[in-house]
Amino acid sequence: MNASPRTATRAAAALLAVLLFLLTACAQIPRSGPVGKSTDESAGNPKNAPVFFPSAPREGAAPEAVIEDFYLAGSGYEDDYAVARQYLTQAASVTWKPDQRALVFRAARVVPTGVENVFNYELDVSYSVDADGVATQLPEGTKENIPATLTEVDGEWRIAELPDGTAIPEETFKVIYGAYPIYFYDPTFTYAVPDVRWFIKKKTVKAMTSALLGGPAPYLKGAVVSAFPSGIKLARESVPVVSGAAQVDLTAKDLVEASNEDRLRMQTQLALTFRSQPDVINVELRANQDLVRVEDNGSVLPPIRDKNVPARQIAVSDNDLVRYENNRISPLPDIQPVSALGPRAPAESPVSQSAAFLNAGRGTLYSVVPGQPARALTTRSTLTRPSFDRYDWVWTAGPGANGATEVIAHRPVGVPEGSGVPAVTLSPAWLAGRSVKELRVSREGTRALVLTEQNGKTKVQVAGVVRAADGTPKDLTVPMTLLATNDPDQGVWVDDSTVAVMKGSPSESVTPELLSLTSSQPLQLAPWPGLTALSAGNGGEEIYAQSTEGIFQRLGNGWSPQLKGPVDPSYPG
Repeated sequence: MNASPRTATRAAAALLAVLLFLLTACAQIPRSGPVGKSTDESAGNPKNAPVFFPSAPREGAAPEAVIEDFYLAGSGYEDDYAVARQYLTQAASVTWKPDQRALVFRAARVVPTGVENVFNYELDVSYSVDADGVATQLPEGTKENIPATLTEVDGEWRIAELPDGTAIPEETFKVIYGAYPIYFYDPTFTYAVPDVRWFIKKKTVKAMTSALLGGPAPYLKGAVVSAFPSGIKLARESVPVVSGAAQVDLTAKDLVEASNEDRLRMQTQLALTFRSQPDVINVELRANQDLVRVEDNGSVLPPIRDKNVPARQIAVSDNDLVRYENNRISPLPDIQPVSALGPRAPAESPVSQSAAFLNAGRGTLYSVVPGQPARALTTRSTLTRPSFDRYDWVWTAGPGANGATEVIAHRPVGVPEGSGVPAVTLSPAWLAGRSVKELRVSREGTRALVLTEQNGKTKVQVAGVVRAADGTPKDLTVPMTLLATNDPDQGVWVDDSTVAVMKGSPSESVTPELLSLTSSQPLQLAPWPGLTALSAGNGGEEIYAQSTEGIFQRLGNGWSPQLKGPVDPSYPG
């Protein structure tokens, strides 16, 4: 096995990836606002999209080298992976479907199987991306074998059998793929919900459209809705962009039979999804290439994207609930004193004047509404700090009677004093054996940030919130996982696609992190000694942390001292 040529090939590929990264770093894709147009009818950003130029098969290469070189060539997507197909037999070249899956690996090697001419391409996989761009992050050390059967063709080894899909080095993947949000609606069509997918940068418009028609990612199914009916498809295998108009040609029956309201929501959903595409200015719906009229008569309001929270926080000061705003504290309006209950970890509803808090032992959840005394909602051995959603349900989590983890939601608003508060208890199977450290519902109410621990290891996950028609919680979907370091024990939403997490410690330096749905790597904020609490408002500059020295606000690459006295600040939600 001649290692030297393969080593040189890998080195060249790595160097090319670095050069491509440097070339494209100056041409980042805008993420908001209407931008320029292009007459090019290919999809996405063809002028600036990076291209990988792989090597053709080398004469006399051994089977192991052919396999390695083939997967390096799999990064070259031009002309339907024409170079990579040269490594395959004619029959395999016709049947191989590279777009079905991409395995992104940290390291790889070819391993004989003991069967003649059959090898495994053994990968240390960092994450996989399916045909719809849904990425699954995998723990370090995850191994996967891709089998490959080779045969000789005219004296040269070629791959005769292999699974569909490609395998791409992580460094190369970051250059030729990008993370793009496609958008769905909350069940009331009031809010736009991002569903981040990973696509080749030069194929985004078509890929985005197909993914949108295919429906939400698994963790959002049941939590969000689409304006597009199930089964609707593209009428042709392209989405040309002509003079700034993305021409989305759909199956005629589904589109023509839809109401104008539904068509307007379809068009809006596509327009939101294409926000990241510089050459798309507007969207045209077509049925078998004929333009379909969509009238905006004002009956459909555009959905709210990245819902804001009120610019105030609730906190505890002198053992009672207070409002913390503009670096000052004031009484919480119309709320009776609760100092006798030793309030901690308060939360405030974003839609009403309701508040909730835990007692000093963090085992009892209380709610308090204007004009009524506080009432106990549930008592457990331990509870997570409460979180309100936009339907005025207040959420917490803790062990049930049998010790198993349960998620509990109550709706205290509008309940007369002395009457029972509506309550829901959820026991998602994926929480079995895990304890919940944090549960925070997103601002639009369709997702929950959940931090859980098992055997000293933490997972940071985002689950979909499934509800009844009236907003009553019904279930939490099997979540997606975000990568974090230092096993964080608390987290908050920063915007609709970013969360801040940290592992609090009163005695050590703490480094909060921003985890984005659009990035595979955490962004570490400046460390600060003794941080024990975290809150976030609207965006990365409205992040607050607390230590025994007081409250600090994130300022650039550091922290700015704020008021000393109030504790456990939290924005509404």
